[in-house]
Amino acid sequence: MKNNLLRIIGGEWRSRKLRFADVPGLRPTPDRVRETLFNWLQQQVPGARCLDLFAGSGALGLEALSRGASEVVMVEKHPAAAKALRDNIALLGAQHAVLVNDDAFRYLRLLSEAEAFDLIFLDPPFRKNLLEPVLDVLFAKTLLKPGGMIYLEQETEAVTDFSRFNLQVHRETTAGQVQSLLLFS
Repeated sequence: MKNNLLRIIGGEWRSRKLRFADVPGLRPTPDRVRETLFNWLQQQVPGARCLDLFAGSGALGLEALSRGASEVVMVEKHPAAAKALRDNIALLGAQHAVLVNDDAFRYLRLLSEAEAFDLIFLDPPFRKNLLEPVLDVLFAKTLLKPGGMIYLEQETEAVTDFSRFNLQVHRETTAGQVQSLLLFS
């Protein structure tokens, strides 16, 4: 039986342990990678409006809230994962968390540029070729604010042409089968 616990690394809820759903393909961003990411983002997170698309365990969005994000919209399609997220949001009293139990593309199609985000976390299910189509929609609808950043995870073997979206790699790291990239436009 899997342990299915994740730990908030820093901020208001530092060291809090949260349960997440046992859903096939759900891989919470490991503690070490999250710690590195939020060290990179320490100036960007406070006060930021964030989108955690394909939220899964909510590790990234909840970590951002713990560190002072003004709002995090977490979009998760899987009912069991969304229920665990809802429970964790309630447990933490995370008033600035918005949970959307819906398909990522359907949700994005409903947004307008006025609802753009400062920081977007993208960790789509692997080997389903979702990353570039999501980036297409995000940029077609101007959902990343000027000066905003995107953190994404993709398979180490993936080849993505970020210049097509006018994105540049700010930082990157690899852990196991996962390449993590922080991008800006």
